[in-house]
Amino acid sequence: MAASLPDFPWDSLTAAKEKAAAHPDGIVNLSVGTPVDPVAPIIRDALLAVAEVPGYPTTHGTDELRAAAVGALARRYGVTGIDESAILPAVGTKEMIAWLPSLLGLGGSDLVVIPELAYPTYEVGALLAGTRIIRADGLNRLGPEGAALVFVNSPSNPTGKVLGLEHLRKVVDWARSRDAIVVSDECYLGLTWEGEALSVLHPSVCDGDHTNLLAVHSLSKTSNLASYRAGFVTGDAGLVADLLEVRKHAGMMVPLPIQSAMTAALNDDAHENAQRELYRARREILLAAVRGAGFTVDHSEAGLYLWAGRGEECRATVDWFAERGILVAPGEFYGPGGVQHVRIALTASDERIAAAARRLA
Repeated sequence: MAASLPDFPWDSLTAAKEKAAAHPDGIVNLSVGTPVDPVAPIIRDALLAVAEVPGYPTTHGTDELRAAAVGALARRYGVTGIDESAILPAVGTKEMIAWLPSLLGLGGSDLVVIPELAYPTYEVGALLAGTRIIRADGLNRLGPEGAALVFVNSPSNPTGKVLGLEHLRKVVDWARSRDAIVVSDECYLGLTWEGEALSVLHPSVCDGDHTNLLAVHSLSKTSNLASYRAGFVTGDAGLVADLLEVRKHAGMMVPLPIQSAMTAALNDDAHENAQRELYRARREILLAAVRGAGFTVDHSEAGLYLWAGRGEECRATVDWFAERGILVAPGEFYGPGGVQHVRIALTASDERIAAAARRLA
C-alpha cells in the first residue's frame, strides 16, 4: 500500500453509540448522512425492467444514462456544454473520489490540495496514490508552489458552507495557471437552503471552458440511492476519456440495473423536489431545536448537516448529545479545524427528528 491509512473514524463512536442507544425511547442516530426514505417507484421500476439482462454492462454507461445526466445537469444546475461522451458513471462517488488520484496517474512527487475541513475520503484518495497532501482553503497559502490536483467541495461536508462565485473563479484561475486539475465534489449541490450554490462547470464560473475541471455527482442524497451506489463524473472530455480507459482495464463498471435506475432518477425531477422538501422541513425543526439548546450553528446553508458548537471540545459535545439518546459526529473527523464542532445529520425519519427536538428542548 502506498501509505498507511488512518483508522476508520466512525469506529471511535462505539461508546457514544452505546450510551445513546440506552435512552428509554431509543437512539436518534444523526451521525451519518445515510438516507432513510424509500426509493421512488419510478426508479425501482427501472431497476427491475432490466434485471433479466445477463450480459456485461459497459464501463462508459448506456447512451440513455449519459443523455439523462447531461439533461439533468442543464435543468437542475444550469451546466451547459457537456458532451454525452464526457459522462462516466461510478460505483458511488466515494469510490470515484478515493481512486481519482490513482486513476489520474498521480504519485509521490505530486501535491494534492484538500479543504481544511473535509470528508476523509479526499485524504484517503491521496494516501492511496502516495502523493503529498496539504489542507488549504485559501490557495494563496501555497505561494508559488503548484499542485497536481485540487479538491473542492461546495456545498461542504461537514460544514454546509457554499463557496461563492468569485471564490470558485479564483480556484479555477489559480489551477489553470499551474496546469492543475480541479475536482469539485458536488454531492450536495441539489440541497441548497440559503443563497445559491454553483457547479464548477457552470458558465459563470469557468466561462464555458471545462479544461482540467471535473465535477463529481451523486444520486445518494437527492434520490435516496445510497444503497444503489450511483454516481458519475463529468467535465473535461479528455480527462474523462483517460479515466474511462483505466476503468475499463480495471473492470470498474456500474451494474446495468443500477444504470437503468440512474437514468430514471436523472430524467425525473418530481421525486427529487419532493425529497428536498422533506429535508427542508426536517432542517427547520432540528435547526430551531439545536439553537434553542444553546448551540451556535455555523454555515450550514446547504447540505444535509448542521455544523454546531458551543465553545467546547467536540468529544464533550458528542457525549452531551449521547446522554440524551442522540448520536452526532465529532468535528475532528474532518480536520483539525473541527475540534469545537459536531456534525448533526438531517437524515432521520420525521418521527426521529421530532424525538431529537423534544430531547433538546
